[in-house]
Formats: sequence, structure tokens, C-alpha cells
Amino acid sequence: MTCQSQDMEFDPQAFRGTAEHYATGRPSYSRELATTLARELALDGAGRLLDVGCGPGVLELELAGLFDFVVALDPEVGMLETGRRRCADARVENVRWLEGMAEDIPQLDIGLCRVVTFAQSFHRVRRHQVADVVYDLLEPEGSLVLVSHEVSPEVSPRPRPVGPPYPSIPHDEVRELVIDYLGESTRQYLAAFREGQPARFEDTLLETRFRGSRTVYAPGRQDLIRDIDTVVANYFSMSWAAPRLFGDRLADFEADLRGLLSERSPEGLFWDWPGDTELVIATKP
Repeated sequence: MTCQSQDMEFDPQAFRGTAEHYATGRPSYSRELATTLARELALDGAGRLLDVGCGPGVLELELAGLFDFVVALDPEVGMLETGRRRCADARVENVRWLEGMAEDIPQLDIGLCRVVTFAQSFHRVRRHQVADVVYDLLEPEGSLVLVSHEVSPEVSPRPRPVGPPYPSIPHDEVRELVIDYLGESTRQYLAAFREGQPARFEDTLLETRFRGSRTVYAPGRQDLIRDIDTVVANYFSMSWAAPRLFGDRLADFEADLRGLLSERSPEGLFWDWPGDTELVIATKP
């Protein structure tokens, strides 16, 4: 992994083999995500949405009803297949699934968009270059929207809430267990990843033709309870803990992970506070 100015280079296949884990393990965004976005952007069911780094169709299931048509873009075929199946099961039929990277957008004949979203994926692209591409793709008054969970007390609009009476997921211990199995290179990867990020994406957008952004929040799901299966799936959905990385030690790692989680919660349940849902919105004049 290398740094280029403020933008980092990532393996477009980093999530290979994680799609089903991603679909079941990642914590959900706010229940008010769609209504918040519709209100903030005055959406009326018309126009096209492009979702970049769509994964297994997370935003497609949430937002497809706000647009005439949705284009779901991801470089990983497994993500597209899982997203297509999940949308078919939910009878979401106005989605076109495309294999590709954000940097490929100019060659994909997508057409003008009302909104372009990046849900926890903007950090994995050449941000300045891609913001410029998105600017050209948007209709006048169209918006780039960066969607993520926000738990930082320095940023989040409210303090960590009081949740259900279950322990929190022992993220630090699980990370160390992963490193025990995969080696110190994983720690170095995570450190380089953190160091390569801008302090805030708002800072990056100030340096683009958008000339700035605004940030709004939708309240997170403070009642989210996870069982051991979904906690394990969440970790297997991570690029740095994807199942394929463990090779023939995968079964041993999963057994140790489940053992650790059982020790920390004999009931097998955890409270998961992913934070409020942050929407960083940059609008084209």
C-alpha cells in the first residue's frame, strides 16, 4: 500500500470473498437515512443515483425508491452478485450492476446523475481525481454524498448513548487476535491506513471544484444487539481479516475468535454502537 499525496492506493480486490459476511455482519445505517437524504436534497423520486463501491447492495436497498434509476458500481464481482440477489429478493428492480472502480467512471457511459454516493468507500479511491470526475457527472445542483458511521466524540453531534445491558464488542482484543494469526504486517497495514487518511473528508472537498461541503447526521441505531455469528461475520467482512487471508488456519482462527467472544459475553450477545450516520454533502452549483 502506497501513498500518493493525500490519496492512497488500494487493492480493488481487497474484499474478495467477503460479500456474504459483509451483508450479514456490517452494522446498519440510521433508520432515518433515506428520509434525511430526501429532505436534505429535496428528492422527489426522479433522477439517477450512482453508488460507488456499492458492496452487497446496502444503499440500493435503502435508497432505490428515491430515484428513477440506480447504478451500483463495485470492482468485486462477488459483491455485485450478492447485491443483485438481495435486491431481487426485496423486489428492488431499478438497479443496474456494474463492475468497475471509481476511476473507471468516465469510460462507463453512466449518464448524468442527481446524486453520487460513497458509503464508507471514498477513502479507497484517488479522492481528488474522483471528486473531479463526479463533479462532471452530476447534474446542476446535484450532490456528492459520503455516508459513514461517526462515533468520534470530537465530531459526533451527541455523546455515546446508553445501550442495552450487554457488553460492547471487544474490538481491541479481536484485532490483536487477528494480528497473532496474520502477523505484524496487519498492524502495519492498519497503521498506514490511518496515517494515510485526511483529518476530515471535508478538508479534501475544500480542495476540489465543489469548494466545500456541509455535514448532517441521522441518528444511529442505539438498540443494535449482535450475536456471535454476526460479530464473526463483521470481522470476516474486513479487508484486513478476510477469510482467504488465513489460509489453512481459518478454522483455528474462527474457533479462537468464537471462544474469545464467548468469554466476554456468556450470553453470546453484544451491544453494538456504530455511531450516528454522517452525511457529508458537496453540491454542484
